[in-house]
Amino acid sequence: MKTGFAVVVGIALASVLAGAQAPPQSPPQGPPAGADPAAAARTRMSRQVAAGPDDKPAYPEPPAAMFEKRDGIPHGKMELVEYDSKTVGVKRKMNVYTPPGYSTARKYPVVYLLHGIGGDEDEWLRFAHPDALFDNLVADGKIVPFIAVFPNGRAQKDDRATGNVFASAPAFAVFERDLLDDVIPALEAKYSVKTDRESRALAGLSMGGGQTLNFGLGHLDRFGWIGAFSPAPNQKAPAALLPDPAAAKQLKLFFLSCGSKDGLLDLTHALHDYLKANGVAHTYHVDDHAHDPAHWRAALHYFSQQLFK
Repeated sequence: MKTGFAVVVGIALASVLAGAQAPPQSPPQGPPAGADPAAAARTRMSRQVAAGPDDKPAYPEPPAAMFEKRDGIPHGKMELVEYDSKTVGVKRKMNVYTPPGYSTARKYPVVYLLHGIGGDEDEWLRFAHPDALFDNLVADGKIVPFIAVFPNGRAQKDDRATGNVFASAPAFAVFERDLLDDVIPALEAKYSVKTDRESRALAGLSMGGGQTLNFGLGHLDRFGWIGAFSPAPNQKAPAALLPDPAAAKQLKLFFLSCGSKDGLLDLTHALHDYLKANGVAHTYHVDDHAHDPAHWRAALHYFSQQLFK
């Protein structure tokens, strides 16, 4: 399924309409019985959310060339890997990027990148070209070489993004156990990686941003770096995400972003306000994008440069 408007609207209200996580921050009303979920998503996404006092960019837009393969530099490798999922009961797939010069003689930190409800393990690859991005940043000396993992966050036997993608929303909550119990152990058994929390990052876009908040903040013993890019309404309420705000002080980075034209900006506002009120250090970024790939790949460009330093 291509990353486009159908994917964008599919991401937006999945858990609110299907009840994937509880409780959402400020529960919007679901569509009437028989209503088209995509139409309801479009309506919510097109809302104009009033700007907050802190709504401003934390970084500039990246050059388009950063997402294009560059000749004359070393290149890493992107490969599709199968793993046994005890959680789902089948073999599942994930894409794994290894940096230029990957060697078992050293150990690498890892970032896990989650997709939206209309995507799969290939979604990030389609619009952000992360292998080219990471190769270019390594060549420019702007990132620490790391391994990047792109799993499928729809933890069910038929995990393809086909038909009514809203119906699969509960499987995105099930993915918490698949990630912790199956994906991470499989990755660490196959690749030469560091296994401490400060060498493990979690980030995601939209539905994957909500998963990142729910799973990452729920397991601060496992993740030292967290990035939520325009997180969807599957995220828990701020006080439920962080009942003890002081616990977040152990994070090396807490990154939160959204577009000013995104109808979900009010959810990001609520979390930002809660973090600010409780003295939780975080990077907060609002640009002039909507709920779209341009925002997500720019966020990835910035976020990746902050990791593991």
